[in-house]
Amino acid sequence: MNSTTEVPVPLAASLPSPAPLPEPLRIAVIVGSNREGRFGPVVAEWLLGRIRDRTDLAVYVVDTADVHLPTALSHSPSAEVAAELGKVTPHLAAADAFVVLTPEYNHSFPASLKTLIDWHFHEWRAKPVAFVSYGGLSGGLRAVEQLRQVFAELHSVTVRDTVSFHNAGASFDDQGRHKDPSAPDAAAKVMLDQLAWWGLALREAKSVRPYGG
Repeated sequence: MNSTTEVPVPLAASLPSPAPLPEPLRIAVIVGSNREGRFGPVVAEWLLGRIRDRTDLAVYVVDTADVHLPTALSHSPSAEVAAELGKVTPHLAAADAFVVLTPEYNHSFPASLKTLIDWHFHEWRAKPVAFVSYGGLSGGLRAVEQLRQVFAELHSVTVRDTVSFHNAGASFDDQGRHKDPSAPDAAAKVMLDQLAWWGLALREAKSVRPYGG
């Protein structure tokens, strides 16, 4: 009868190598209002604080107040318009996902935001979009519902959960800190978790098969 001798396998060799951590998702926060006296920067700073606490997200800001695009669209923009597009288009193209920050004006979203959206197409495709809104009693939710239709036309995926601030001006103190942050902080985590899932899933899918919709 033949006998065999088992050779012990070192423990380290028997374990699979840990998967490398994915590169942080590039999140563009779009400040949608360029209105004089706007409240958007206060909400934007609150949001940026929530995003910067996370290691899976890398964030930068696209502010509609910093770019001056005409409402008359053109396939052959002038040199002046091309220069304005150069301030923002590369940032949108590089983003893996977006958070759109919008107020509600007359039951809708600002013209500055619509202009920024309409000057671009490929930059939005097959990317997820989340929303943070603010306003009076409605908290900007009617603006968000309209934006969902706009981004669906652009082949974007909008995440379900949002963050909305009702009577936003009364919710923050003079230093821009939310007076009762537990609920909005929890809502932001849910929204950002969904955005991160979709952002990673779509980024990985596009690396295997380009989106052809």
